Amino acid sequence: MMKPEEWKLRMTRAGVNGGATGPVRIGFLLLDNFTLIAHSAAIEPLHMANQLSGQEHYQWLTLSETGEPVRASDGQRMLVDAAIDDALDLDIVIVCGGVAPQQTHGKSHLRFLQALARRACMIGGVATGTWTLAQAGLLDGYRASIHWELIPGLQEAFPRVIVTNRLFTIEAKRLTASGGTAALDMMLNLIGQQHGAELMAAISERVACDRVRTEEEQQRVPLRHVLGTSQPKLLEVVALMEANVEEPLELEELADAVNVSRRQVERLFVKHLACSPSRYYQNVRLSRGRQLLQQTSMTVIEVASACGFASAPHFSRRYNELFGLPPSNERTCEPVRRAGRGRRKVFMSDELSTFRTAIVAVSQEALALLAARSEASYAGVGRALSSVGAH
Repeated sequence: MMKPEEWKLRMTRAGVNGGATGPVRIGFLLLDNFTLIAHSAAIEPLHMANQLSGQEHYQWLTLSETGEPVRASDGQRMLVDAAIDDALDLDIVIVCGGVAPQQTHGKSHLRFLQALARRACMIGGVATGTWTLAQAGLLDGYRASIHWELIPGLQEAFPRVIVTNRLFTIEAKRLTASGGTAALDMMLNLIGQQHGAELMAAISERVACDRVRTEEEQQRVPLRHVLGTSQPKLLEVVALMEANVEEPLELEELADAVNVSRRQVERLFVKHLACSPSRYYQNVRLSRGRQLLQQTSMTVIEVASACGFASAPHFSRRYNELFGLPPSNERTCEPVRRAGRGRRKVFMSDELSTFRTAIVAVSQEALALLAARSEASYAGVGRALSSVGAH
């Protein structure tokens, strides 16, 4: 992730500093069937930044191809401020996509974005707007985020784009968010990098956001998307494990609850997840522990008990084996990130991992994805993959 001082230098050189040269001008290009929640989540932090700071750090306007209203995916028709041909004097342009991204942009959209990129404008996309940027050739060689449903398709269609499973990505002149509230986190981080963590935290609290997620955090892919529907009994057992963390169930109890034998449960885990049920269950409990450590002020002893471990030392040993650090370090390795959060005791993960793209039911990658299922994010996928290879 770019350091704040590097970002400020880069933005100053581009004439995008929201200070000496005036407010940053941001255009939101609305495509047909765009996702309204992502669009609103991206704009509201800008409004709050101006309001809370008492300064006009940002100006924004909405755009469409011809200046005509655009219909959102929920059916609402949105008025826009200008046509794309009348809005070239921008510092940042963000494409707001939605349903059927391959069909909602035309050549004029791509030419508009390419022209702005040539003028050193920062280019962004939220939801499926990332697909439009890739189609325009503006993400070649860049890391980019897109909604998890479209990750395989984007990788296949645009092999030169470095597709990640991150909630959002800010890299040089590119901004991409996976959609929904990830757009809020992206814009909060952008504001924080330009105007400081205090303003970012103030906006977060004003919009009732319990914490600002970082660029390293991953999308949470639904379990059924990873495994499919061919193994309903396995899905049921995993759901029971996730629902019974503080008082873990015995394997016989899990088997009885889904009307299969113990041996059949063991075979399902070995065949489809390449590990024993007990190993998987332990990882679920440890992942829940990590979530509690990062997001609450509970002590390690309290977290260990809440995750079904008889003692804190046992919890700490197993935690270190899986995540490569003791649980106490979750709250000491990144003190800078917690600055500016005021009285809140919210702890954020700084682990960066590589998303494995081949989602195959009978594979080590599928196991790693499933093992990360109960985390607050998918930041543990890389670690889970490593642990699979070690056992």
